Amino acid sequence: MNTKKYTAEAIGTFWLTFAGCGSAVIAAGFPEVGIGLVGVSLAFGLSVVTMAYAIGHVSGCHLNPAVTIGLAAGGRFPTGQILPYVIAQVIGAIVAAGVLYVIASGAPGFDLAKGFASNGYDAHSPGQYGMVACFITEVVMTMMFLFIIMGATHGKAPAGFAPLAIGLALVMIHLVSIPVTNTSVNPARSTGPALFVGGWALAQLWMFWVAPLIGGALGGVLYRWLSEEPVGIVEGVRTA
Repeated sequence: MNTKKYTAEAIGTFWLTFAGCGSAVIAAGFPEVGIGLVGVSLAFGLSVVTMAYAIGHVSGCHLNPAVTIGLAAGGRFPTGQILPYVIAQVIGAIVAAGVLYVIASGAPGFDLAKGFASNGYDAHSPGQYGMVACFITEVVMTMMFLFIIMGATHGKAPAGFAPLAIGLALVMIHLVSIPVTNTSVNPARSTGPALFVGGWALAQLWMFWVAPLIGGALGGVLYRWLSEEPVGIVEGVRTA
């Protein structure tokens, strides 16, 4: 068993979910000094940048079932490792949501009904976007995320800059899609908060698994077709 890799994925996904969702739940609307949409977008992107440098050499720093699926579809990751990676990622996200709940519920007026950074469509979309628009958004955003990941980690890409490109891509994705779905592009990140909110969040969670996984696979296949044969790629981390 690759216990260290799975542990790294759990820790990394914990950090992404805690930092990203935590910024939305705790800091986004804080009176007078709230960080807003831009701040939440940066928090998600920075969580990936920091973890990519911290654990990229251990597990590849996927932090996201859609990334794992996309890298496998792109020929960068062994299919036999998909399930344990996804399990580790989901566990990390659930633990992060639990810790965030303990902290956030310590404030007066805390209410899970406000969403707890869950993803949703129709009445539960921040901008009231319909199901089709939300589905397309999640597919396209995740597809482009994987396309960028595949390119940034290609053996011929500039050395050392992959975490920055990937993190900035996630910032851009959130800047566009927070009003639409509250931005998932990551089934694990969506699952953690949804388990605590329950009800509508669990009922709509299917979309935030299906759409990102489709988008991730499309992005991986598209880049695999477009690019030259990868050089020095091991589990999504450029090694040469």
